[in-house]
Amino acid sequence: MAAATVVAVASGSAAVAGALKDVKPHEAVTRAHTMPIQGIDVSYWQGDIDWRQVRAAGVQFAFIKATEGGDHLDPMFLRNWHAAKRAGLARGAYHFIYWCRYASEQAAWFVRNVPRDPDALPPVLDLEWHTHSKTCPGKISRELALKKIKIILDAMEAHTGKRPIIYTDPAFHKDVLQGEFKSYHYWLRSVAAEPDKIYRGRSWAFWQFTTTGTVPGIKGKVDRNIYNGSPSDWDRVLRWLEASR
Repeated sequence: MAAATVVAVASGSAAVAGALKDVKPHEAVTRAHTMPIQGIDVSYWQGDIDWRQVRAAGVQFAFIKATEGGDHLDPMFLRNWHAAKRAGLARGAYHFIYWCRYASEQAAWFVRNVPRDPDALPPVLDLEWHTHSKTCPGKISRELALKKIKIILDAMEAHTGKRPIIYTDPAFHKDVLQGEFKSYHYWLRSVAAEPDKIYRGRSWAFWQFTTTGTVPGIKGKVDRNIYNGSPSDWDRVLRWLEASR
């Protein structure tokens, strides 16, 4: 029931998507900065973060890297996880899939390292090809990729009680995800245009609109995101999280 509820809430409004349609690429990204519900995603690359300053700047949510593959824990995860909550941000943990590792091992690693926090956002599975990886640059078949994805998604949902969110980029979506996992919410990377221009027919809950953003409280660049909904939609998400405690 909990997983179904958060999915329904997050898709509650098409107002933001509608406002961005028929806008030129650079205008879409500029407009994204003015959307009401702003967020970031971070890992240890951002170093020490002043989360209270981030929240004071208007950022309302953060996706925080937790795990990668079957044996890597982001060294800043727990620090960011607890500090973001203390600062008043809604936050969720994400797992970066590694195609050269068994899905069952990756699922177990996520479960082992990510707290089962009732008031957290749904977990995220980060799906993309690793063409620049030194240890696992190759692609696998679509069939095998889908099997691995499903195993990890199921384990995430069982652990957290919430239907996971799928993060992806245009290349991986085209190769593997097109037409798949329709009951899941998507967090889409699109740095050149509004997602509807790139991911035809795919509904989305979150949009990563730049990887070179700036936010007070973070030194250097940080990924910027928006939630695809109105402030009242977001309030419903927060009330749902509050009720889950």
